Amino acid sequence: MRIFSKSLLAAAALTLPLAATVQGAGHGDNPYASHIAARQGYMQILAFNIGVLGGMARGNIDYDAEAAQTAANNLAAMAGVDGRPTWPAGSDNAALGDATRALPAIWEDMGGFGEEWMAYGAAASGMADAAGNGLEALQAAIGPLGGACGSCHRNFRQSDD
Repeated sequence: MRIFSKSLLAAAALTLPLAATVQGAGHGDNPYASHIAARQGYMQILAFNIGVLGGMARGNIDYDAEAAQTAANNLAAMAGVDGRPTWPAGSDNAALGDATRALPAIWEDMGGFGEEWMAYGAAASGMADAAGNGLEALQAAIGPLGGACGSCHRNFRQSDD
């Protein structure tokens, strides 16, 4: 619980400067600039922590049970954040172009998007249960985590192509 609290506090601390910057910035032609910045910052926190775990799983980073558990706890804590306010209708790439990679499919299939989010939460919880229990446990949990992220990205995020 102590690591969880520290992780949540750290995540909040990382997002406060972003929120202050975004709120102070002019929105120009994009009324959803702060929404998009918030969800992109959120995804960067996820990517950082997944990168730690993936690096350990692949052997690019030495396995460290405490660091793995911290990263996994961060992911689980972030899965509990209600991000719905950052996804208003009209904040997709068809409406706003390069400002976001969020596809209109999110709003066309909000139920499916919610299911993908729930799958991520379950995978993050599984990783939190496994990460500190050895490299093999972490490696077993990384597949479902990556699968949940990849599935959502395939369906709801513009590809890099």
